[in-house]
Amino acid sequence: MYEERPSRLAGAVVWTRAVARETAVRPVLPDGCMDLIWADGRLLVAGPDTRAYVPENPVAEYAGVRFAPGEAPGVLGAEASELRDRRVDLAELWGARAARRLADEVTGAADRAAALEELVLRRAAGAPAPDPLLRAVVARLRAGGSVGAAADEAGLGARQLHRRSLAAFGYGPKTLARILRLQRALALVTAGVPYAEAAYRAGCADQAHLAREMRALTGTTLTGYLSGYRSAYSETAAPSGSSTTA
Repeated sequence: MYEERPSRLAGAVVWTRAVARETAVRPVLPDGCMDLIWADGRLLVAGPDTRAYVPENPVAEYAGVRFAPGEAPGVLGAEASELRDRRVDLAELWGARAARRLADEVTGAADRAAALEELVLRRAAGAPAPDPLLRAVVARLRAGGSVGAAADEAGLGARQLHRRSLAAFGYGPKTLARILRLQRALALVTAGVPYAEAAYRAGCADQAHLAREMRALTGTTLTGYLSGYRSAYSETAAPSGSSTTA
């Protein structure tokens, strides 16, 4: 069962998931986000994905904090491009002693998700403030705006935006725009909107365009995804791109 709530950290989400042994493992789809995850006693960082991620050894219990696009690097102390398409132990970023101490702190808490959130809030309090220009870029792209329009509104040149995007998002702004567009389409189709209409409303040229993007970014089809979504989350729905397994 999957549950989530808004975090006290702006734009972030706190989530938990308990995985039954017989539960089918679903791929985690790209969503533009990064997560700090507690997984049966370990602290892991899920970097930004450019393709679907299929957990090899899922564990029974998870808690996580999912950062908004571009928000995690300052808190974690690593550029997003270093973590692209990777799941790494927090020890690689913060050192083995600190990671072990923090993992034990979360493991021993009555509410592990709340303890993980407190850890993130403490870390964020001493971290550099998120780049307001990149926040504006994310907002523009999330709303369906073009990369060019987002760059112009932020007052950034193409090369400057690309360089800053690699550090913040893990990839260039065009890739982020594609991922956010796909997430808009998936939200629509899971709500029952017909594929062609979902494609149009999400900003794709047509249904065939959406189908190609789905295949390129996730390795599956809309029908295959929707079937798995309904069967895996018949009780509690999880967002399509959530990093609910490490």
